[in-house]
Amino acid sequence: MRSAYGVETVRAAERALMARLPEGALMQRAAAGLAAACADLLGRVYGSRVVLLVGSGDNGGDALYAGARLARRGAGVTAVLLAPERAHAGGLAALRRAGGVVGPAGFAEEALGRADLVVDGIVGIGGRGGLRPDAARLVETVERSRAAVVAVDLPSGVEADTGEVRGAAVRADLTVTFGTYKPGLLVDPAREYAGVVRLVDIGLELPAEGELEALQHADVARLLPVPAAESDKYRRGVVGIAAGSARYPGAAVLAVAGALRGGAGAVRYVGPAADAVIARFPETLVSDRGPAKAGRVQAWVTGPGAGDDAATVAEVLAAEVPVLLDADGLRLAERDAVRARTAPTLMTPHAGEAAALLGVPREEVEGARLAAVRELAAVYRATVLLKGSTTLVADAAGGAVRVNPTGTGWLATAGSGDVLSGLGGSLLASGLPARDAGGVAAYLHGLAGRFAADGAPAGAHDVADRIPAAWRDVRR
Repeated sequence: MRSAYGVETVRAAERALMARLPEGALMQRAAAGLAAACADLLGRVYGSRVVLLVGSGDNGGDALYAGARLARRGAGVTAVLLAPERAHAGGLAALRRAGGVVGPAGFAEEALGRADLVVDGIVGIGGRGGLRPDAARLVETVERSRAAVVAVDLPSGVEADTGEVRGAAVRADLTVTFGTYKPGLLVDPAREYAGVVRLVDIGLELPAEGELEALQHADVARLLPVPAAESDKYRRGVVGIAAGSARYPGAAVLAVAGALRGGAGAVRYVGPAADAVIARFPETLVSDRGPAKAGRVQAWVTGPGAGDDAATVAEVLAAEVPVLLDADGLRLAERDAVRARTAPTLMTPHAGEAAALLGVPREEVEGARLAAVRELAAVYRATVLLKGSTTLVADAAGGAVRVNPTGTGWLATAGSGDVLSGLGGSLLASGLPARDAGGVAAYLHGLAGRFAADGAPAGAHDVADRIPAAWRDVRR
């Protein structure tokens, strides 16, 4: 499990560690890791030209001490000070002793024009509300440079706790973060500014659970349902799919495709697309009697391609089994009906649907994804999987939000979400809690998307076909 911790948690851990270490030792640990990462990126340190962008905090001190290490190895290091009177005194002295050059922001453009590497130490993890005008202008100059950019702890201009970006921000090729990941490094829009993230262990002791967590192969493998010797199709779980319409029969077919590959022993389909479903998947159990009379299921999926069939969505929500609510179902469901449920509910909106549910502009959800998924989970008393470039899963009970590390831009294709809903519903039927079902479904779906695309466009049916390959890859 890869965990990310908020600013206050990190600072408390740093204070506790500094109390046990000689003065300055923690900063030297961070600077050593930063310098090593810069050297790896440069390849050849001797003769390279490095520019440090130095703010007034410890973040700038880390950059200065790392610059001093690079200067001692033969790099030409120039420090640009945004606030000379508040720059880290010890770091400045170390850089000057090593032969580094120090100057004000006024000569940044000339220095950046010759740089091989830029080290961003403008603002640390406590930055809020966007960059000041002088820093924003400096960021614009960096963007015109051809140098590689390394961010210290996180790119300046992004918010560590939320992943929000308010105005100009540094776009790094590499972010060297200390002690632990910060939520903003794993969640868009900030994540796209971070580049490759390298974690440097500086000895922090942190709580068992962070504010954010990302599953990895081993975590998913432990959660995947595996049939026992005595299992039959009913013991493995039956998932019901109430989806599709005369206008959108393909949504039902794709949801069933995901469900058949999600670990449940059988799939029941209810809806007007039965002929299309049976033609593609003859193993599906179909019914025309409605969800309540379709037969026993351990979980329901409703909403994909449902059109205006509010009655079916309401009937499914009345069932006393876990329900995955997607697509049209999110629009048709009554909030009070979702809130009143005692069995688990997993909602799977994309940003536009989440915005409609919250009554805010889509841009607000996309700019503050963590806040949006938490608010939706609290308002609906449900587990919410917010789809997007970084898919998030939040539980109504609180706790760490899960961020999905797999996926590809090629998954932004019609029907992809229908496959995900079927897959998630099948995992619910096999017995996984809603939070785990959402996290595992997103992980497998993202991995299957990578396999299906392999650098080229892929359709939703291609993604469904590669779920078994993703499953096997995780198990290995």
